[in-house]
Amino acid sequence: MSDLVFDLIKTDGLARLGLLTTAHGTIETPAFMPVGTAGTVKAMTPEAVWETGAQVILGNTYHLMLRPGAERVEHFGGLHKFMNWPHPILTDSGGFQIMSLAGLRKLDEEGVTFRSHIDGSCQHLTPERSIQIQHMLDADISMVLDECTPFPATEKEADVSMLRSMRWADRCRKAFRCRKGYGLFGIVQGGVYPELREKSANVLTKTGYDGYAIGGLAVGEGRELMLETLNVTVPHLPLDRPRYLMGVGKPEDLVGAVQRGIDMFDCVLPTRSGRTDQAFTRRGTVNMRNARHREDPRPIDPECGCYTCKNYSRGYVNHLIMAREILAATLLTWHNLYYYQEIMVSIRDAIANNNLDAFVSDFTIEQAAGDIEQI
Repeated sequence: MSDLVFDLIKTDGLARLGLLTTAHGTIETPAFMPVGTAGTVKAMTPEAVWETGAQVILGNTYHLMLRPGAERVEHFGGLHKFMNWPHPILTDSGGFQIMSLAGLRKLDEEGVTFRSHIDGSCQHLTPERSIQIQHMLDADISMVLDECTPFPATEKEADVSMLRSMRWADRCRKAFRCRKGYGLFGIVQGGVYPELREKSANVLTKTGYDGYAIGGLAVGEGRELMLETLNVTVPHLPLDRPRYLMGVGKPEDLVGAVQRGIDMFDCVLPTRSGRTDQAFTRRGTVNMRNARHREDPRPIDPECGCYTCKNYSRGYVNHLIMAREILAATLLTWHNLYYYQEIMVSIRDAIANNNLDAFVSDFTIEQAAGDIEQI
């Protein structure tokens, strides 16, 4: 199928170094995608997001179809022009958000009918409509519409859900308009059941997609079970296509998944944490609301090169938080996104130099060390 070009440059164990070329630019993998739910990465300008080192962002089909509407975004020339992000964009299909609506939705073979969380209006989303919306948004990478299997679920429930997702994926594949530099990813489902994950991967690879996502994780199953599920899923995915772990995660989750052959990630954690006073550092997570930072002239992370750490002290960030100033969310989000991109750069360098194991060892020791000592 492929209208996206994925070049696998090097491997170190199961970890992969690659380049994914899209209509709006090239993505170095492993890559982390900041989440731009409603056409914006919260608290950041697109220019600031780019300065953190991000090469691709994620847009949300569910939210954008409700507000401002796909037709309106298309009127402005697509999401890239609408939000002034001229770089690659991946859009999720809306399946995860719809799953979370619970009592507000009705699922059947045709698609899903749900009530808008904004105004209560009745909405209907089918695989074909999801693909149409993502085309109108001008997403470089579109995702098939899937039913995100909840956790916990019995094996029978997971099987029924997975098979529906596979039928929907086939409909998405048929509806997708192939263009150079644009692609469609399939999504592997099956809960935490190895045989179902294998079955799902085999169905998708037989059809053929530009990349393969692993969905239905980071929904409450815990880190150990998530990694075990990756262990039994990744071997069934093609070597020559990018692999995307959806909705993950913490820094240690990214590292563990890369070791298992994952190429792409997205997660709201670095941005959401930035809005709740949490900073990710090479020495673990730091609560910047804590009074211990009030008199501290040092940056959040003395070894960090982000805009926040180069210009502002812990004491100032703590003051902004306590004063409930909007700038606090911006500075913390900027730092967190930069740190996530710094992890990706370090991982790519480690794979290129055949020393990923050494990087992981050092990373783990640093993360466990705890925050720098109080002055």
